[in-house]
Amino acid sequence: MSEPKKRLLTGLQSSGDLHIGNYFGALRPFVEMYQEYDSFLMVADYHALTSLRDPAAMRLNTTNVVKDYLAAGVDPQKCVIFRQSDNQDHLELAWVFNCLVTVPFLRQAHAYKDKVAKGLDANAGLFTYPMLQAADITLYDVDVVPVGEDQRQHLEYTREAVGKLNRSYGDTLKAPAELILDSVGVIPGTDGEKMSKSKGNTIPLFGTTAALEKAVMSIVTDSEGERPENVYAIHRLLKSADELDPIYEAHAGRYGELKKLLISDLETVIGPMRESREQISDADVAAVLADGAERAKEISHVTLNRVRTAIGIN
Repeated sequence: MSEPKKRLLTGLQSSGDLHIGNYFGALRPFVEMYQEYDSFLMVADYHALTSLRDPAAMRLNTTNVVKDYLAAGVDPQKCVIFRQSDNQDHLELAWVFNCLVTVPFLRQAHAYKDKVAKGLDANAGLFTYPMLQAADITLYDVDVVPVGEDQRQHLEYTREAVGKLNRSYGDTLKAPAELILDSVGVIPGTDGEKMSKSKGNTIPLFGTTAALEKAVMSIVTDSEGERPENVYAIHRLLKSADELDPIYEAHAGRYGELKKLLISDLETVIGPMRESREQISDADVAAVLADGAERAKEISHVTLNRVRTAIGIN
């Protein structure tokens, strides 16, 4: 008799159209591993509220990000795909965690300090973001959460919140482990900095071929070097160094030709997914999310009921 699968959860904010950094950093690794686990894939729309103030964009982004997941190969029958806001258990458990952790503890969050330093409004939601994230994870008795090395602190915050609750009320919640993805690093944008929607330096994942070409051709290059490092770094997401190094040596200094080769290789990966995505309707997305919400609640309600009993609310 085989052992039950470990449970995994991941998600993306519905704060804008996905770019290739999202795909190679989070979506593709998930597609490659999710069937090995009892997997949950969450559209983090409440998290997106920390920076998004456009309701029409919120609705559109939520639909689009689910289409992206499906087009990339995620089977909703083999994974619970749900929207965070469809399950109010997340907010209730986040409040419980907020009542356990301290303000100095939350002030130490790297993500909060970095975003405020970059000019993002220091709203209370952004400040307590780690506790909502802790609720997202622990509601489903998650064993592992796939993250990059730079996101390790998110899981440390979750474990700290779980530890505080368990020490105060007895063994109630499971502390998750991180699953560090070696493939998840800093993916450079067209300006050489980390690819980010807020910086406008992205290469669209499901944009038109023309939009893809325009973005790649705008990648900043070093006129003094023979190999355009920003182009090469993105190309390495697609091919090994053994495959690329001879090509870049043969095209030394010919940046335009190397960018065209990158466009061709990106189109080979993205093109079929783009065609698949065009066949997914809004009604398909609504059906997937409705089913996912019910499946998610079946598990989260049990966990939250356990917490409510432990803290004396039941």
